[in-house]
Amino acid sequence: MARMRKKQRVMLLVLGGVALAMSTILVSLAMRDSIVFFFGPSELLAKQAAGEITPERRLRVGGMVVEGSLIRGEGETIRFDVTDFEETVQVTFTGIPPSLFKEGEGVVAEGSYANGLFVASEVLAKHDEKYVPREVKDILKEDAKDGSYQYNPES
Repeated sequence: MARMRKKQRVMLLVLGGVALAMSTILVSLAMRDSIVFFFGPSELLAKQAAGEITPERRLRVGGMVVEGSLIRGEGETIRFDVTDFEETVQVTFTGIPPSLFKEGEGVVAEGSYANGLFVASEVLAKHDEKYVPREVKDILKEDAKDGSYQYNPES
């Protein structure tokens, strides 16, 4: 009798472990479609060259809007370049950009990348005069270490 109960407990624990593993796998698969990865232009171009970026994949690219690169097209379409001071990615966006969006400032664009053009479905601009996306700030700090950019956290 005691052996039977022990066997039942072990079986219950095994079934519980299998159920937990299966639910974890299902949740991970469901979330995979909603995860959006963030890349700087250098990392995006490197991953594109390695074949890791597909046109269907949703992602974010962030950096600084290159001075003089903003071009307003017909209607609500704009084009601009985003840089991390190593590489530059051309971005196109159809819609009304945030009021704080301008050249020389930090930006994060969400969309897809194909054929050398990032097509943004959403553009996020800085929210105050000192905001730079954390990932961009890390890139800028690295560039400041090697002397290719003067990083000033107060600007």
